Amino acid sequence: MSDRTSIDTSSPSIRFDGRVAIVTGAGGGLGRSHALQLAARGAKVLVNDLGVARDGSTVSATAGASAADLVVAEIRAAGGEALAHTGSVTDPVAVQAMVDQAMAAWGRVDILVNNAGILRDKSFSKLTPDDFRLLIDVHLMGAVYASKAVWEIMKAQKYGRIIFTTSSSGLFGNFGQANYGAAKMALVGLMQTLSIEGEKYDVRVNCLAPTAATRMTQDIMPPDLLAMLTPESVTPGLLFLASEQAPTRTTLCAGAGVFAAAHVTLTAGVLIGSGPQAAEQVAQQFSSIQSRDGDAVPASGMAQSQQEMARVLAART
Repeated sequence: MSDRTSIDTSSPSIRFDGRVAIVTGAGGGLGRSHALQLAARGAKVLVNDLGVARDGSTVSATAGASAADLVVAEIRAAGGEALAHTGSVTDPVAVQAMVDQAMAAWGRVDILVNNAGILRDKSFSKLTPDDFRLLIDVHLMGAVYASKAVWEIMKAQKYGRIIFTTSSSGLFGNFGQANYGAAKMALVGLMQTLSIEGEKYDVRVNCLAPTAATRMTQDIMPPDLLAMLTPESVTPGLLFLASEQAPTRTTLCAGAGVFAAAHVTLTAGVLIGSGPQAAEQVAQQFSSIQSRDGDAVPASGMAQSQQEMARVLAART
């Protein structure tokens, strides 16, 4: 039996007419795909990228054009509305200028796609502190600066959609990507809290964990696999997370047209106490402690703490 559901795609129901989107790292790969598809469905898009304009593997002959400029040109050629911004997400002043540019042109920001990223893959033995700082600055702090710059705008208009680009390397680990994985998992923690703080303002915050062939992955995957992992096969997930019907506090994994959700879960656990043999009891009962039977997703860190306290109090009665 097929796992595909047949739907009518002649007239997409997810639209962004009247919405304004900012997509960072949108000069190529995933960001470009996201920006083009948001614009095709009616959004006004501010395209951010620090990169040099390229046509395939050759620097573009377009005089003075940036990667962002070329994507903007594509959007405009298709009848859409877009602006380019070439500042670095690691510079909070440049990020604020990016948001100010969108506000000056269109008066609002509805969608922020934190997509900018880089790779500096090495085994942990070979990584330097600078290798970590750079990845944290781009992936985590870049997303923090951009989200902070739009946060009050979205709260005031009582509408916003923020998407962080995380990775399976952060969720599950990957050899040679300790710095990348740490930065990407940090974004999940940021999403978890911002989704709680933004809920009453209809600011929904989610993570997208893509598997796609991009400028960052072209040297680390075989060609036949890369051919399947297109950015365009990931973007439908982004469009959903950016839409009016988006969930909040979700990590959506996407690759080659397959979509799945990743969760940080809590097992039912075992009440052991803190007596002199507690460590030995933890060791003895560890298989029960880590059993996935009856695991759950706590609504928040506080909810998890309250669950523990409730279990202790129940044991006393």
